[in-house]
Amino acid sequence: MEQFKNDVTVVGTGRVGLPLALSLLKKGLRVNGIEKDENIINCVTTKKMPFNEAGYQEILNQYNFSLNTDTSKISDSEYLVITVGTPLRKHIEIELDYIKKVIDQLSPSIRKGQTIVLRSTVAPQTTEFVRKYLESQTGFKIGNAIFLAYCPERIAEGKALEELETLPQIIGAADAESGRRAEKLFRFLVDDIFITDYITAELSKLFSNISRYIYFAVSNHFMVLADEFGGNIYEIIRMMNYKYPRQIIASPGLTGGTCLRKDFGMINEHIPYLDMLLSAWKINEYIPNFIVSHILKRTPIHDKKVAILGYTFKRDSDDARDSLVPKLIRYIERQVPKEIKICETNFAQGFCFENMMENHSLEQALQEADLVFIAVNHTFFETRIKQIFNMCRLDTWFADIWNLSNMGKIYFQKMEVPA
Repeated sequence: MEQFKNDVTVVGTGRVGLPLALSLLKKGLRVNGIEKDENIINCVTTKKMPFNEAGYQEILNQYNFSLNTDTSKISDSEYLVITVGTPLRKHIEIELDYIKKVIDQLSPSIRKGQTIVLRSTVAPQTTEFVRKYLESQTGFKIGNAIFLAYCPERIAEGKALEELETLPQIIGAADAESGRRAEKLFRFLVDDIFITDYITAELSKLFSNISRYIYFAVSNHFMVLADEFGGNIYEIIRMMNYKYPRQIIASPGLTGGTCLRKDFGMINEHIPYLDMLLSAWKINEYIPNFIVSHILKRTPIHDKKVAILGYTFKRDSDDARDSLVPKLIRYIERQVPKEIKICETNFAQGFCFENMMENHSLEQALQEADLVFIAVNHTFFETRIKQIFNMCRLDTWFADIWNLSNMGKIYFQKMEVPA
């Protein structure tokens, strides 16, 4: 029987890996991490969460959790949990280089008795590729000398602490012993566990994200149609959903993020024809264009002062990866406004975004603004909507795709706001 100093090493301690590591640590396991990002290492070393995730700062304060860059340290752990990114290439093609690189780095230190858990969102057949690649690189047989399982995470950002201990865990394995060992690990977190094969586990994760992506695309498509016909999408939603036992339409909005925006492509790579997944992508990606082109039917943007409220990909998040707000800004820039000021409350004032624009306070962004785009439905803006209106002129135009203002329409001027 192999003996290990640690129970788990999490390889990659970003938004997926770090919450998992700390949750397992809280359950009494011996956990450490491998990380290459110096910012994350410095934050964890100084007992500071590198990103917002409710409840984990307290866990980090209470427990000792160490990170290092030395991949040889993985030989001390019974379980290796890999959480590297799995991006989509430009031409709807899966990127496997990240996984290959990690396996190349880990393989010299992998030893008999270890269980490798693939935690990232992956395309169909990726785990089978990992099985073959691991065997070729290590010389160990999966299910005999070492073990492999695909155990997708399904948490929502901001809810990891709750959902890691409540959402049922799906485990994909090609042999019984790999499945049993993965189940043993996740029993520390949840009671409900399903064991299946690789492909079914992979599809379960992808279908979870894609179904939400399509659901939001339907709402966004209806929003575009309603405005084309001169209708009010929020009045339509209110009437159709009121006391109706089956909700018909969700609220529209910018649908981005590192999962929803790319996961359709992991299926679409294998489909040579047009389908609803590709259509959903086109609809959701069109919404920044829609917001700008349809406000232009009401007021010009050229030579105007524009305020952008929010920059991240979702409500109350500090994650700007795959946000559609930069795309919205680029469409606004095509109209050559006098200036654009961004206010993102989850970043410090003066922070410089990827587009080299500076982050401003709410007051600075709204100063003499001719147009205000409420790009993200942050609680900060929702609870200050009256203050936002008070800082604007009567003729200031608003584009509020989230209906954060409760005006019941996307485009309006401050003079239309009830006193």
